[in-house]
Amino acid sequence: MLLAAALLLPNVVLLVVWTYRPLVDNIRLSFYRWNLGSPRSSFIGWDNYVEFFTSEGSRTVLWNTLVFTGVAVVGSMVLGLVLALLLDQRLFGRGPVRSLVFAPFVLSGAAVGVAFQFIFTPTFGLVPDLLRTVGITPPNFYQSAGWALFMVTVTYVWKNLGYTFVIYLAALQARRRDLDEAAEIDAASSWTRFRHVVWPQLRGATFFLLITVMLNSFQVFDVIHTMTRGGPFGNGTTTMVYQIYQETFVNLRAGYGATVATVMFVGLLVVTLGQVWLMERGRER
Repeated sequence: MLLAAALLLPNVVLLVVWTYRPLVDNIRLSFYRWNLGSPRSSFIGWDNYVEFFTSEGSRTVLWNTLVFTGVAVVGSMVLGLVLALLLDQRLFGRGPVRSLVFAPFVLSGAAVGVAFQFIFTPTFGLVPDLLRTVGITPPNFYQSAGWALFMVTVTYVWKNLGYTFVIYLAALQARRRDLDEAAEIDAASSWTRFRHVVWPQLRGATFFLLITVMLNSFQVFDVIHTMTRGGPFGNGTTTMVYQIYQETFVNLRAGYGATVATVMFVGLLVVTLGQVWLMERGRER
């Protein structure tokens, strides 16, 4: 007991100092009006929260966050699963291809954002040129809020694809091969084998990816900052994390930035607990 306490104590101290104490301070700060450059702050109660939930800009930011996160989670997981199923087969050159699929995940988000700026540039970008080749007039991704959000979402899905691919590939390689052989003997179709044999064995990996990819997507900053700076037209691609940065370090409204951070924390906590509950319920079945 004493040995366990001695081994756990350093980690507990670090968690309290670097995680829980800043969290409590952030919640406390959300009830104050504080200019980041001022030594004084004033208590204003729930005013910051009232402003956040009644502001038209906040509704846009919440919508952007939900769309970006939802598409990023679904897109990266579906594409990662498809690639994992494909590259789990005995194909020529699958080793180098696996490395190429995973490579973008280890790149800097800022570097990826800068590279994709040129890919989506209206005048000479790769995507507009390809659209013109097939007779489609390309949209101006930097002058439309909807297309700009699409652009940063696609960029992030491309960068994050390697992560979901590797997790699904590991789960596929750890599955029971005898069940595959039994399904093959029964002459089951490819879809039947996937639905009734492969997919049930991937549920654990899927729940894990749902939680981790969602948390990572909520916290994306570098791709948005390098590609659009949260624009166009003010909040075109601004998510909650980017709004925290803008309010705290650009507008110097540290109290309001803490409010946005607290709302995001509570939302993520509720969603994560819900996912964990569903996962535990699925295991009981």
